[in-house]
Amino acid sequence: MFCYQCEQAAKGGCTKIGVCGKTDSTATLQDLLLYLTKGLAQVAIAAREQGIEDNVVNRFTSEAVFSTLTNVNFDDARFVTLINKCVSLREGLKAKVSGVDFDGPATLVPALDIPGLVAQGKAVGVESDPEPDADIKSLKHTLTYGLKGVAAYMDHAAILGREDDELYAKFQGLLAATLASGLTLEQAVEAGLECGRINIRAMELLDDANTSAYGHPVPTTVKLGPTAGKAILVSGHDLKDLETLLKQTEGKGINIYTHGEMLPCHGYPELHKYPHLAGHYGTAWQNQKKEFAEFPGAILMTTNCIQDPKHYIENIFTTGLVGWPGAVHVGNDDFTPVIERALAMPGFEADIDKGSVMTGFARNAVMSVADTVINAVKSGDIRHFFLVGGCDGAKPGRNYYTEFVEQAPADTVILTLACGKFRFFDKQLGDIGGIPRLLDVGQCNDAYSAVQIALALAKAFDCGVNDLPLSLVLSWYEQKAVAILLSLLALGIKNIKLGPTLPSFITPNVLNLLVENYNIAPITTPEADLAEILG
Repeated sequence: MFCYQCEQAAKGGCTKIGVCGKTDSTATLQDLLLYLTKGLAQVAIAAREQGIEDNVVNRFTSEAVFSTLTNVNFDDARFVTLINKCVSLREGLKAKVSGVDFDGPATLVPALDIPGLVAQGKAVGVESDPEPDADIKSLKHTLTYGLKGVAAYMDHAAILGREDDELYAKFQGLLAATLASGLTLEQAVEAGLECGRINIRAMELLDDANTSAYGHPVPTTVKLGPTAGKAILVSGHDLKDLETLLKQTEGKGINIYTHGEMLPCHGYPELHKYPHLAGHYGTAWQNQKKEFAEFPGAILMTTNCIQDPKHYIENIFTTGLVGWPGAVHVGNDDFTPVIERALAMPGFEADIDKGSVMTGFARNAVMSVADTVINAVKSGDIRHFFLVGGCDGAKPGRNYYTEFVEQAPADTVILTLACGKFRFFDKQLGDIGGIPRLLDVGQCNDAYSAVQIALALAKAFDCGVNDLPLSLVLSWYEQKAVAILLSLLALGIKNIKLGPTLPSFITPNVLNLLVENYNIAPITTPEADLAEILG
């Protein structure tokens, strides 16, 4: 195996076993599925040119690509099923297309057993990329990883009934573009920016799906300590799974807790209305082995972020695209096994007060007090806004973000989103004229909401986004962060500080290009970066 798609890749790339826990066979089957899905995309493009639109194929392309994102599926048997389904869909669609000679991944016949599939996967993995130019290869891989992030957001939106044929077409076109030969540097850069643009559309669809189903988030206080009683913990990102579980546990004496990126769910009125949505448990995904082992109830993983659950394998359940060998997988519409396990476990013995945090400061909530915010900036009460957000991880260097927030002057406001906030989400930073200094915008996909806040403020101040008293200080871990970064670049946003390390798949020349065109810079120290930003 060779995998360097996440920030924690060992020494530039995992070669024996992934830091995330995936085995050589899992990583290689993922490579094969991704390659075959690119071939399916090629067939879908040809079919579309002949007036044939296949929504089953469209949905599958996003599901298949999402399943190869970091910390989603570790189950080889599930990948074999996906590989066979991909080829079945491909051949069925090819039969409807006339006059096209396909090759490469559009014709590859998968082997009949896992060793054979692994051998095929090794022939089409990252190290087998035939692109001779290191910088073009770097940009192609950046595009591939960005598309994995886009696939996640497309899948989340589709689950709630929001799909866009034009988005699927562009997504498949960019998947096929990763196979193209002879791309110029300019063409490769443009493909990456186009990935950023379609990710904005995917996040827009998801935002509309979430807010249409559950209302616009409102500022909400969330209890951190447990409540006495039976318990289920819900992790991942999927709001619909949480809603389904809340409905199926009504009147059963089970308290539901959010974990990780599910914290912002408390801000949605149609989820917050359930009285047994009891609070939030734990912090970011990388701490789950300790936190999940101590949780006295059942655990439901709805999307990515799962780690090796061997010490509590009987208590954890996966759903959707998530998979781990030995963990019970349940359908998205019936969580009976999860509920039965929770009822069989002791639950929390007593109420424990661990304080609270606030969430729900999405664009509607922030812009509802826009006049107050604008006046505070004009009067000098608010000197600067920092968006300190992104993915958390276990690699050293991430304490930077805690220290940055702690050292940010009292006349500055911190916007945050994604699980990186768990480094500082419970800090008591006070307020400025009634505006909390720490505003949780939401999940990683709520970067769309943060961007809309920035665009609205730029319009109010009659300036460009880059002229606002706003700085982005971002952490990255996996491929959704790559998609969001490409979206920010596509919007022309500059002066981003990125850490804790830079991606291994970015060559020095590509980094120089980003520095020259967007003034992206790696984080240094909180003191130095604050001094540079604030002057």
